[in-house]
Amino acid sequence: MDKKISLRAKIQSFGGFLTAMVIPNIGAFMAWGFITALFIPAGWLPNEQLGSLVSPMITYMLPMLVGYTGGDMVGGKRGAIIGTVGTMGIVVGSDIPMLLGAMAMGPLGGYCSKRLDKLLENRLPNGFENIIQNFALGFLGMGLAILGYYFIGPFMLSITNIIAAAIDGLLQTGYLASLALLIEPTRVLFLNNAIDQAIFYQLGMKDALINGSSVYFMVFASPGPGLGLLLAFSFFGKGMSKKSAPAATIIHFFGGIHEMYFPYVYMRPLMIFPLMLGSAAGIIVFSLMNAGLVAGATPGSIFAFLALTPPGKHLATICGIGAAAIVSFIGCSLLLKISPITEKDEDFSNSKQEVIDTKLEGSNQAYLKAKADIQLANQSNEQQVDLKNIQFIAFACDAGAGSSALGASRFKKLLKESGVDKDIIVKHFSIENVPKEADLVVIQERLVERANQKVTQPIISIKNYIGDPKLDELINKIKEALS
Repeated sequence: MDKKISLRAKIQSFGGFLTAMVIPNIGAFMAWGFITALFIPAGWLPNEQLGSLVSPMITYMLPMLVGYTGGDMVGGKRGAIIGTVGTMGIVVGSDIPMLLGAMAMGPLGGYCSKRLDKLLENRLPNGFENIIQNFALGFLGMGLAILGYYFIGPFMLSITNIIAAAIDGLLQTGYLASLALLIEPTRVLFLNNAIDQAIFYQLGMKDALINGSSVYFMVFASPGPGLGLLLAFSFFGKGMSKKSAPAATIIHFFGGIHEMYFPYVYMRPLMIFPLMLGSAAGIIVFSLMNAGLVAGATPGSIFAFLALTPPGKHLATICGIGAAAIVSFIGCSLLLKISPITEKDEDFSNSKQEVIDTKLEGSNQAYLKAKADIQLANQSNEQQVDLKNIQFIAFACDAGAGSSALGASRFKKLLKESGVDKDIIVKHFSIENVPKEADLVVIQERLVERANQKVTQPIISIKNYIGDPKLDELINKIKEALS
């Protein structure tokens, strides 16, 4: 079991690494999407001059931004530069947007840059450090650009074409809905961002460049299935699951934070089947009504979907999301009626424990619940946090842009309302990008094992980012320490 857990954590960590290359550049993806929606011939405000921005942005700008970010993550600014140069070789050597290639070349450039710096360290003659380092970096960039043009680019292009052919075959034969068997299980295992952004963004951008929009942007991001599940618990749940579902519904549907419905699936695993049926229904309707988005909807909220829907396709978007929600709602409601929940209020919080049990069962790297004195888990060691001198609290999650952002915002508000005068920095990050300056890291329990591989600071594990008593307890302890 230990090996299985370790493998799962590594897969999630790799998925989080891929996601971390895209998330900081989401604004650029959205900008490209808005320009596409507005100015292409089929857009809201057709403009030939401004429409000419679409192709260069998707072909050059977006992959190179991803390559730059990937290089920076591995090798700092110098790595980012080399990652960008190498990505240029891949981009020029391909006739389609090479987002997947950029995800490979960016980190490779960063790694090579770091190794080069280490190789030259303490070996350069005085006065010649700058010129030798720059020449070496230039030759490295040239080499990676050539490598990308002739080898890495064609290899990644072949992989992309194979995946595209397989998925396009599902689309043409009417079996695209079978992807629902993959979507919902990977979503609740926190692998959806990696698959969506590494594969379906690539396919979607290629499709949108040709047709003006793509259904591939809708496959993973649709809020419909989760909406149906949360509505079912709102009407037919019991105890805390029923009480918390309406608020979770609003955050999920309008805020696009899909993690809100994951605990309900872990509480009642059979809910995965109505979710898959709902997802399949949504994909079928999207396909039949020729729905599509002009760019990836991140986060996957109804507002993002409507904003990125091209003219004349809003009804298709609404119908697809509605179909997914209705089918999911009916299926989840039937399960709740056939096998009603008999939990007490506190049992819903305990059911969230199943999430981490799935990930940490059999692992000797245990997490520790926060106690009255705020004992914190850090790589299986208990530490005391100096709350009197705390200055920086980091909220972390898989991508650093969804649930952790919600948690950080709410925690800052609670700190202010509690009367804490000290100016404590509270920010949100992905697990891989938690800064060393942070004094304390707050993270969901299900991600503790992965965080222990990346984070050296003390960790406090919580079950959810809203309404978790440990956060209230932490605030009270900070107040006591400062008084």
